[in-house]
Amino acid sequence: MTAPDGGVHSFETHRPRLVRLAYRMLGSWSDAEDIVQDAWLRWCRVDQATVLEPAAFLSRTVTRLALDALKSARARRETYVGSWLPEPIAEPEDDEIRFDELTLTLMLALERLSPLERAAFLLHDVFGEPLDEIAGTLERDPAAVRQLAVRARKHVREARPRYKVGREEGDHLAQAFFTASSTGDMAGLRAILANDVVMRADGGGKVLAFLNPIIGIERVARLFAGLHRKLTARPAAFIRPLWIDGLPGYLSRERDDVLQTTALEIESGRITAIYITRNPDKLRHIAEAAGGDPAR
Repeated sequence: MTAPDGGVHSFETHRPRLVRLAYRMLGSWSDAEDIVQDAWLRWCRVDQATVLEPAAFLSRTVTRLALDALKSARARRETYVGSWLPEPIAEPEDDEIRFDELTLTLMLALERLSPLERAAFLLHDVFGEPLDEIAGTLERDPAAVRQLAVRARKHVREARPRYKVGREEGDHLAQAFFTASSTGDMAGLRAILANDVVMRADGGGKVLAFLNPIIGIERVARLFAGLHRKLTARPAAFIRPLWIDGLPGYLSRERDDVLQTTALEIESGRITAIYITRNPDKLRHIAEAAGGDPAR
C-alpha cells in the first residue's frame, strides 16, 4: 500500500512534527514512531485529492491515535516498577533553537493532566493550532476545549522552570556533577546541589534502580557516597554530554556496566532535580547513536 508521489512528499514534510506531537502525548519516542507509522497507513487509504489541509488531517489522525494509545499506556504505568520517566530524547549539540518549550520537567507535569487536557494544551499552546480545529479533533465544543487548555496551562505554569540555563553553564554543571558523584567528592557534590534536590531513577524493573524519589541534599550525598565505597574498583565512564528535552546532562556507562542518561534541572546555579534513566527499553535510540547496547 503506497501513496501517490505527492502524498509521500506531503507526509514526509509533516513527519517530524507528527512524531514530536505523538512523543509529547505519550512520553515514548518508539511509541510515537509506531503511531506515525499507523497514521501513514491511514493516509495511504484516503483519497488525498479530497484532503484540503493535509497538516490538519494528519495532526487530527495522530492525536486521536495517541489518545487511544494513552489509555493503555496509563494502565501500564499503574503497575510500572519504580519511578516512570519519559523516554530521554537527546537534542543535537548545535541546536540552540528548540522546537518547543517543553522540558523533561514539564513532560512530567503533563502526566498529571487528563488525556484531553494534555491534547488541548499541546495542540494549542505548543503546536499553535486554532481552537476550532482542535475542537474538531477532540470532538468537543470550542468553549470546552478552551477550558481544557486553561486548566492544563495552570498545571504546566506551576511546574515551569524559573531559571533558563545556557549550554555552557549546563554542560559545566553536568560534568561537575558526574565527576563529584562518581569519585566520592562529597564536598564538591554538596556545593552544586540545592538543599531540596530531588533525584528520580527509572529502571523499569529491568535493571537495578532505586524505586522511590530521593529527596534532600544529605540523602542524595549519602547515596552517592555509599555507591562510591561499594564500587570504588569499578569506576563509571563518562561517554558524552547530552541535552535531554531541554535539560543538560550526559550519557554514561555506570559501575554495574549499565548504560544510563542523567538529566539535571538547574536553578540559580544549583541542581534542583536529577533524572536518571536506566531502563534499557528507553535507551535504544541513544545507545544506537553511541554504538552501544543499553542492556549490556
